[in-house]
Amino acid sequence: MLDDFNLAQTLVRIAAALVLGLVISLFYMFRNNYNKAFIMNLVLMPAIVGAVISIVNGNLGTGVAVMGAFSLVRFRSIPGTAREIGYIFFAMAVGLATGMGYIPYAAVFTVVVGLISMLLWSSRFGEPHQHSKRLKVTIPENLNYYGLFDDLFLQYARSWKIKQVRTTNMGSLYQLQYDIVLKDDKLEKDMIDALRCRNGNLDIICGQITQTSDAL
Repeated sequence: MLDDFNLAQTLVRIAAALVLGLVISLFYMFRNNYNKAFIMNLVLMPAIVGAVISIVNGNLGTGVAVMGAFSLVRFRSIPGTAREIGYIFFAMAVGLATGMGYIPYAAVFTVVVGLISMLLWSSRFGEPHQHSKRLKVTIPENLNYYGLFDDLFLQYARSWKIKQVRTTNMGSLYQLQYDIVLKDDKLEKDMIDALRCRNGNLDIICGQITQTSDAL
């Protein structure tokens, strides 16, 4: 196997993998929050995967088995988002191509997939048509919260659903939590003013629901 070693070819593959890894990292940074450690891994990963494929002399099955052993570190890291996992597989695919010597294919693949990723990320594709909001309303303990605000929600919201009821302030107050979809975001202030008149001007919080469904 050492007789088949070609230093110039190996250096070309490593350089190509590093350049393509850099391009992948630039695509990932487009309109996205990131940290330096993950960006560095994206740059280095194609070269690492390519080196493994080159070491096993182009045997793809053996190379995948070796990388499977490397993937054990996954169990010692925190769960990643869908975008992070996607870009990890993106970088690994480019590394496999460069390790096999298909550098032009790897370059075209990187540019095409990266541009499509940027296009999809900058568009509204995949976004929900209706944006739910999380509404928290505090009421005195002497008010019956069942259906208390239904007439107001009927006026300002397309849909609403009570998600949680809990006591606060030593049981003297109730905090109601709703998921609502407003008819128009401009009506938010009017709705809050109407709710204040109903709940005795106690605390009201209205904000976006934290999205956690992008985790894999």
